[in-house]
Amino acid sequence: MARADWGAVALLGALWFAFPLSMFPFAEQRVSSALTGMLNGANPLFATLVASFIARRVPSRGVGAGLAVGLAGTVLIALPAMNQGHSSIEGIAMILAALVSYGVALSVARSLQQKYGAVPVIWRAQAVALVLTAPLGMPDLIAAHWSIVPLLSLLALGAFGTAIANVLMASAAGRFGAARASGTTFLIPAVALVLGVAVRHEQVALLSVAGGLVCLTGAWS
Repeated sequence: MARADWGAVALLGALWFAFPLSMFPFAEQRVSSALTGMLNGANPLFATLVASFIARRVPSRGVGAGLAVGLAGTVLIALPAMNQGHSSIEGIAMILAALVSYGVALSVARSLQQKYGAVPVIWRAQAVALVLTAPLGMPDLIAAHWSIVPLLSLLALGAFGTAIANVLMASAAGRFGAARASGTTFLIPAVALVLGVAVRHEQVALLSVAGGLVCLTGAWS
């Protein structure tokens, strides 16, 4: 990889991995995993907004209408949690900040992936993220008492959610563009809602579910 591109790789490590993947766990200490997953469905909306801003191109009328509908759905998803106090508002703000970060990262990843391929870009970016986040996790890692189920869960999260999924996402961004690649996150709200209710027995407001459907409608448009 050319030395001139390492700055973009470092930016990708911060914006795609270190910052958003830190925000989501902190947010889920304040709001449910189901709500977090449904808000993640707004990812294509933010990716499209960021891509349009970077390209200095106003979205078409149809895309603009879809963005408006999707953002309205995002508000509906978050509204019930915002009435639950200051802590929930902080969690929602963290999720939205992570989504904006993802939108910027996908635009950066596209040009790098087209030049070098997905795997060389992702593992270098993850190495940068490791350096940035290790000081935050090292004290807990040293003090932790490990058991088999949490360890296997952590390995699965790293192997599938942080490694394989992001290599596939970088490949998609290079081939189809940031906005279209982010469309894969359409699946996240449904999966998060089902698992949050069925596995974690979380309570989800009907308004949030309706907002998730509105959000996906806008992103699909």
